Amino acid sequence: YIKTFFIKGSKRSSLAKKNIAYSFFIQSSSIVIGLLLVPLLLDYLNAEKYGIWLVLTSIVGWFTFFDAGLGNGLRNNLTAVLARGENKLAREYVSTTYAILGVIFFVVLLIFYAVNPFLDWRIILNAEAVDANELSLLALIVFTFFFLRFIFNLIGIILMADQRPALNNALALLGNLLSLVIIFILTYTTKGNLIIMGFVLSATPVAILLIASIVLFSGKYKHLKPELYNIRWEHSGTLFGLGVKFFTLQITALIIYSTSNIIIAQLLGAEQVTVYNIAFKYFQIPIMLFGIIMLPIWSAVTDAFVREDFVWLKATLSKLNKISLLFIIGIIFMLVLSPVVYDLWIGKRVHIPFMLSFAMTIYAAITVLIYPYSSYINGLGKLQIIYRLVII
Repeated sequence: YIKTFFIKGSKRSSLAKKNIAYSFFIQSSSIVIGLLLVPLLLDYLNAEKYGIWLVLTSIVGWFTFFDAGLGNGLRNNLTAVLARGENKLAREYVSTTYAILGVIFFVVLLIFYAVNPFLDWRIILNAEAVDANELSLLALIVFTFFFLRFIFNLIGIILMADQRPALNNALALLGNLLSLVIIFILTYTTKGNLIIMGFVLSATPVAILLIASIVLFSGKYKHLKPELYNIRWEHSGTLFGLGVKFFTLQITALIIYSTSNIIIAQLLGAEQVTVYNIAFKYFQIPIMLFGIIMLPIWSAVTDAFVREDFVWLKATLSKLNKISLLFIIGIIFMLVLSPVVYDLWIGKRVHIPFMLSFAMTIYAAITVLIYPYSSYINGLGKLQIIYRLVII
């Protein structure tokens, strides 16, 4: 029965179901690791230093807009050309995207290296208790590896364009697992060192992505391996054309989500950032689990649209809407159980107000409800409506 479930239907549906099954195991493991990291980091650092780390990573997240939406532009265009069997054009798209992002982030990193010595991170992070030189070095490490990660993460974009998001998730799981093990060892060998912790959490995912890129471009994706002679700057218009709209969506998402930690740090202090993020992580679980189901949908929608398979598109959207309603019921149960879960998870280290959990419940429910539609819009590349709405 299980075997029949995974092989019945179109090749696209079969591949999507297999990726969802693999991703559920992988993402569930990643969620558990992420939850384990919170009390581990709280014990290794303290609530204030952990809050500083969260605020700094939020600021770093603002620099994601420097890719100008190229990653998502590559994803949609690559899925389309692979569906049409245009391997030469696919190679050129991949090589050109690597070249453009490499140039962009090299220039941005040089500028940051020049400016960083003049920035007072104690004021930016509202962290007067921590040494200014320590914060400056921490920022340098985090920004450097963030930019490297952004370039090497293109291998993940290629995997998703090829409708294999489970393998991309497996790379993230390996990075998280390795980070957890190293941080666990650090709790017994060092004492609350922000620099070491920042280096481990920033460098580990980059190392995993680099190794994965070498292995995959030497084997399965040898035909897509980026080469200098395959760079075609004239493809920039095609990649940027869709990418600019994704770029706008990325900026608005950053404004909506990444400013929270900064605002809380400035108005209430770094310790309250920790309170907010613990509740956020808890109610992010159903969103992440629903995201597992949605992972293969984006590129599958692109593939179906290119092949004009509208029957599949309609039937799949109907099923996803029913699943989202089931998830909303689960989110309400999470709210009821939240005091017990917090107590088991973090004990008495941090108190989470019930109203904060209630607000997160509303946020999670709305996110799950609109998820299928946003994935369809992204997969179809029909961004004009959402493009206007997010700006408002």
